[in-house]
Amino acid sequence: MNKKNSSEKWSYGYTPEQKKRFTLHAILFLVMFSVLYCTLYCMRQNITLGGQYLELPVEEGGLGWNKGTIGIMTSVLFWTYGIGHLINGRLSERFGPHKFIIGAIVLSFGANMLMGLTGFLPPMPDIFGISSLVLIMALIWGLNGYFQSMAWSSGLAVLTNWWPSDRRGFAVGFTHAFSGLGGTVATIAVAVSMTVAAKLDLNLGWQAIFFLPAILPAIMLIVYLLCSRPSPERVGLPPYQEKSVQKNEEEEHMKAIVREKGTLYPYFHLLSNPKFLIFVFVTFLCGVARYGLTQWIPYYFTAEYGIDIEASLFGSLALSVGMAVGTFVVPVITDKLCPTNRMPAVIISALLAAAAIVGFLPLDPKVPGQLVLIQVLLFIAGFGIYAVDGIAFTYATDVGGRVFSGTASGILDFSAYMGAAIQSIVYGFIFDLNHTIIFYTIVAFCAVNAALAFIGSRKKKQA
Repeated sequence: MNKKNSSEKWSYGYTPEQKKRFTLHAILFLVMFSVLYCTLYCMRQNITLGGQYLELPVEEGGLGWNKGTIGIMTSVLFWTYGIGHLINGRLSERFGPHKFIIGAIVLSFGANMLMGLTGFLPPMPDIFGISSLVLIMALIWGLNGYFQSMAWSSGLAVLTNWWPSDRRGFAVGFTHAFSGLGGTVATIAVAVSMTVAAKLDLNLGWQAIFFLPAILPAIMLIVYLLCSRPSPERVGLPPYQEKSVQKNEEEEHMKAIVREKGTLYPYFHLLSNPKFLIFVFVTFLCGVARYGLTQWIPYYFTAEYGIDIEASLFGSLALSVGMAVGTFVVPVITDKLCPTNRMPAVIISALLAAAAIVGFLPLDPKVPGQLVLIQVLLFIAGFGIYAVDGIAFTYATDVGGRVFSGTASGILDFSAYMGAAIQSIVYGFIFDLNHTIIFYTIVAFCAVNAALAFIGSRKKKQA
């Protein structure tokens, strides 16, 4: 190989000037989409983070719900969100992922406005013993889940347009890190919204958790549209060429088999890969573990130690920060150390998370020294659990490339949110019976993930 050819491959087929423009726009899209997706959590996790206001009696400005009702409502979103991913990952590749990203924000904003507006509905009779208001809100929140599912897989599909395979671990990890911070941003947004609503005497009550946090992603969508573009062609550049000749050939092969075997073939192509199937199971258990911790740890601190809900929400921020760090750092490391078989990193991360959860449960947050240790252990637990998720979605872009990474990501996110949906119902009803059993089952699921990754690491077929 002569020096000229080596240089051309390293430049992804661009001239030096073109490469500068390509790099600039790649970074702009990465940052803009990552921040936009982070704010999307303000229109999804607000219902659980603001659950205390929904639980207040009606005469105090609440709805009189219990944790079981909130758990069901959350589960409705998880189900529609997960099923939506299974559909929208492939649809976005067919009709344009950029359009799906925009649609996700606009439609989810509308759903949150409708949730708040239900507070102005007149009293209605129950239907088969179930509150009509609960049914209406469940329908709206279910639609919100579907709308939100239009963003993530579509975003990863666009990301592959800008980030070649040899740099994709960094890009997916960066985006996933902001996804991990979404819970932190949503927590702050809900807390600030309720404080502002009270101080300004807006008379909103529980409705503030739907009206006010949604303003942030709406503003961010405008910034995203002004600053980023969905593909090199939109800025006058040709598509990049992969450094690896094999990768270019794989993508051409994927395009050919889709043309030959039809639009739905990517599902069969992916699900016939044993390693991909292992990641499907791994992401399911990650969904249980991730949302089992983020959803129930604040309630655990309140129920077990009598800490008020605002303090417990902020006390669990270390978990979200750990998730953001883990899901960024570990995929980048796998790019360097084990790019063709990322399973060893899954094993280490899953076992690390399990050990941290076992460690924090006996500790009392009211004891100053132990409070610090709890924060450290929650950080480690979040680091390990979401690192596994980051590895899984990096693998999805590896196996799907620019042709159907949206489909691959959609399947994995479907699996993850099926886990999230199931835990929301099951854990919601057992929480009051036993506060700690939830977390010991999460430890067991982390151990199972480590075992699955060990099996996957021995598979000969690699992405």
